[in-house]
Amino acid sequence: MGLRILATLTLMFFVLQQVEWTSLVQRLKSLEWRWFVAAQAVAIVIQIVAGIRWASLARPIGFLHSTSFFIWRFFEGVFFNLCLPSSIGGDVVKAYRLSNTNHGRLLAGCTILADRLAGVSALGVLAGSAILSIKLNLSPASTFAVAAILFAGVLLGFRLTIGNLDRFLDMLPVTHKIRQFLAQLLPYQVRPSLMGKAVAWSLIVQVGASVSVALMARGIGVTLGMGIWFSVVPLIALAIVLPISINGVGIREGGMALLLSRWGVAGEQAVAIGLLWFLTTIGTGLIGGLLFLIDRQTSGSTKTKEALGT
Repeated sequence: MGLRILATLTLMFFVLQQVEWTSLVQRLKSLEWRWFVAAQAVAIVIQIVAGIRWASLARPIGFLHSTSFFIWRFFEGVFFNLCLPSSIGGDVVKAYRLSNTNHGRLLAGCTILADRLAGVSALGVLAGSAILSIKLNLSPASTFAVAAILFAGVLLGFRLTIGNLDRFLDMLPVTHKIRQFLAQLLPYQVRPSLMGKAVAWSLIVQVGASVSVALMARGIGVTLGMGIWFSVVPLIALAIVLPISINGVGIREGGMALLLSRWGVAGEQAVAIGLLWFLTTIGTGLIGGLLFLIDRQTSGSTKTKEALGT
């Protein structure tokens, strides 16, 4: 943890050394708040969609909770991502909150792994189609066709891997820990369409994330085509997943400066967009923190009543 704190501080120091402070502050002060509020609203909506995606993967494995339960827990995960390493620290908390037993938490971890795989796959489809569209100057129809081909390729990949999961398990000893872990994913082999639906939900999430960043960029006067944001935002989101800094701080801002420079966006503007993106993450995370506190208070109140026999 100490190394990641050091890495976070180092990355931010390096990023801020590359920009003019006065200009950066001016960019942030010039923010039109209506655009930022719209971006925050979109960021909240896509977390709700992400919670629905997780529910679609967890219920077939036996977690028969309501959709609102999964959305609630998903927001809690965003909150814990703010203070735990990388953007996957909250996943541990989500698994812990989803079940009260060690076996159940292992199973919960499998649903989160599947959820992550669906999300990363959608990032690849969106970024890949956007990059090819820009590089080859494709029409909207051609870009959609490329996205459809990439999406079909992802679904085929899942069908080939998960569809042959039992054969892979037969290659491992019965008591092998990896076998015991992967065996939890067998329900996805029986119903391969689950991963396809999860990737489709993930595409909605990633498109929404790109729209959110585009809105906040518009708030400080940066207007680029959505195709650019569909290529830039997923690439940075992939980098944030790496367990290097806390919640991707430094990676997000540096990535923006690096990737947007080719479209003539000044470093100060790019870093400002990264900081605003992080600010929307904080806003969404605070909702998760509030939900966590409400749940803890409700649980504590229930236990107290039970102890008093009321």
